Amino acid sequence: MPNETDKPRTGTPRLRKPDATDGADIWALVRACKPLDENSMYCNLVQADHFRDTCVLAELDGEVVGWISGHMIPNEDALFVWQVAVSPKARGLGLGRKMLSELLARDACSGAEALKTTITKDNDASWALFRSFARKVGGELDDAPHFESDAHFDGQHATEHMVTISLPQEPRLARAA
Repeated sequence: MPNETDKPRTGTPRLRKPDATDGADIWALVRACKPLDENSMYCNLVQADHFRDTCVLAELDGEVVGWISGHMIPNEDALFVWQVAVSPKARGLGLGRKMLSELLARDACSGAEALKTTITKDNDASWALFRSFARKVGGELDDAPHFESDAHFDGQHATEHMVTISLPQEPRLARAA
């Protein structure tokens, strides 16, 4: 017998800024999107409250199905994307790219000349998303080891590579118009 998750989704995801009341739903989404690192529910609540201008939430049929947490890096013209979560129910819709585009179109990110994130070498889904996004915006993607397994994680976590996508000037001008 089909269950609720087997039903086809309808409509287009609605993208919006999160608020503190979304913390528990965000936490549940992240937990359902293995192999993402699970933060505390409190962390997600603070992100949704304090960093709402640089985070985005996606809803489909009244359910939270997408989340990006990010922030502008202090003293840099770069948006750092901490985490991207897309529910299995919303995969295949290009939601990750849509949420990234939504963030970069916001006033809070208007000074971003680059998008940065960290990705482990074995996270094929994240590499595919950010390579696809770089192609879409016409940006160059570079990466280098950043948080290293032994030096930063005491051997408990794989090395995180800093991925940097240069953002062309034209899209920012188009956003300002």
